[in-house]
Amino acid sequence: MTRAECMAIGALAIAVMATAAPAAVQTRAVEYKDGDVTLEGYLAWDDALKGKRPGVLVVHEWWGLNDYPKMRARQLAELGYVAFALDMYGKGVVAKTPEEASELTGKFRGADRALMRRRAAAGLEVLRKQDLVDPKRIAAIGYCFGGTTVLELARNGAEIAGVVSFHGGLDTPDPADAKRIKAKVLVLHGAADKSVTPEQMKTFWDSMNAAGVDWSMVAYGGAVHAFTNPASGSDPSKGVAYDAKADRRSWAAMKEFFAEIFAEKKAS
Repeated sequence: MTRAECMAIGALAIAVMATAAPAAVQTRAVEYKDGDVTLEGYLAWDDALKGKRPGVLVVHEWWGLNDYPKMRARQLAELGYVAFALDMYGKGVVAKTPEEASELTGKFRGADRALMRRRAAAGLEVLRKQDLVDPKRIAAIGYCFGGTTVLELARNGAEIAGVVSFHGGLDTPDPADAKRIKAKVLVLHGAADKSVTPEQMKTFWDSMNAAGVDWSMVAYGGAVHAFTNPASGSDPSKGVAYDAKADRRSWAAMKEFFAEIFAEKKAS
């Protein structure tokens, strides 16, 4: 199967899932700024529900804010959350090739993660200001590049209940920044994902433990990088492939995590 065919199948799957969304789920584009850069995110909520509810920030893969993170935002709205899929790159900027995606992420992945953290914080602030969001019950999830981003958001001391990284990178320039984490952390990882080295994993574990972070990791056997996205294709030998079982199980793990952290915040 060619990459183009895989992308077409993934787009069809996303479209089918999108049409299943109940009529009560509403969406709108939200334009905002980070300094001089104009960004445009995607807000989703269920207007059949009344009152404030938890908010979930969604951070996209290295491709940018395309249909996939928007679909996840709608799914979260169906679960009763207000979801905001942020924009890390700039209004309308979406990579069409891996080379373009690599170039776009390059400026965020260097030794100075300040831009990554600031851009994520800008999106978090948009979500926090929504009238329907309970500001004490906010979490962030991210996919691949977005998984790295939500971990950096936590390492920057963000006042949120939890973060969930789906097949995200675990490396960071200064592992000691884990001491700034206030959120609970859940990492959902493909056990066969070679983009995360054993050394990076050990450093991550050690830094979380040294900082006393409430964290957990689930590794899905046989799953490689980008296992939640149907557009990733079906050939694990390429290092990137969709895994329906790992996708389903990781989404269920996220829901259980949210039920725990949001109940704790409500009770407090």
